[in-house]
Amino acid sequence: MNEHDIHVVSLLEDTWLTLEQMAAACTVEPEWLVRHIEEGLFPHAESVAGVWRFTGASLLRARRMRQLERDFDAVPELAALVADMLEEIDELRARLRAAGIEPG
Repeated sequence: MNEHDIHVVSLLEDTWLTLEQMAAACTVEPEWLVRHIEEGLFPHAESVAGVWRFTGASLLRARRMRQLERDFDAVPELAALVADMLEEIDELRARLRAAGIEPG
């Protein structure tokens, strides 16, 4: 995760994005997101009264997945797996920082 991504996620931490806002922020069609949601690749997406809501973390995940699919011609399931691993690495780095240990 680069510094720009950290700022985006921090700014959107308490904000929900709609399907259309997410699609625009990721430069994808809303149908791309819907397909990925239906395939279970966005585990934290919520539907409230028929309206999809996404967090800043979901935005970062969607951008990563779109980039992996585009740059490496990855199938959605592989892009989601790599996104899972990157999220875990981000979490581990945050825990190291919180413990006063900077990752090298």
